[in-house]
Amino acid sequence: MSHPASDVDIERIARGLIERTLPKREWTHAAHFAAALWLLRDRGDAAFQAMPPLIRAYNESTGVANTDTSGYHETITLASLRVARAWLSERPGMALQAILGELLASACGRSDWLLAYWSRERLLSAAARRAWMDPDLRAFTAEMACGPRGGT
Repeated sequence: MSHPASDVDIERIARGLIERTLPKREWTHAAHFAAALWLLRDRGDAAFQAMPPLIRAYNESTGVANTDTSGYHETITLASLRVARAWLSERPGMALQAILGELLASACGRSDWLLAYWSRERLLSAAARRAWMDPDLRAFTAEMACGPRGGT
């Protein structure tokens, strides 16, 4: 899986999200986790308040409507932030690129990783886009969500 090659690339992605200058084609699954990791390292848990409006604004700037069927998704964003925070906290001082590489090599590297916890119907519902919805298939804990992380 292709992902940012350095911490400088990760910061460029995060700042591109913040400034709404990141090319739309670069806003990938890997870029979402890259931005989450950078925001969490830069802002701590304030990233949980910062990321939703950043994604909404970025979507609008790239022509993606934030509706009940497209654009920003609260449950996916919060689950991803929780996982990114867990991985980051287990690797203090480690380069973001290395953390991102490990994360993307795990089950979370698949864009459908949340379907192990949420049924497709529940996850893709308008309600899950608007607000956090607990999973309906099995319990979600950020620390266990992506399988073995090794080297911790």
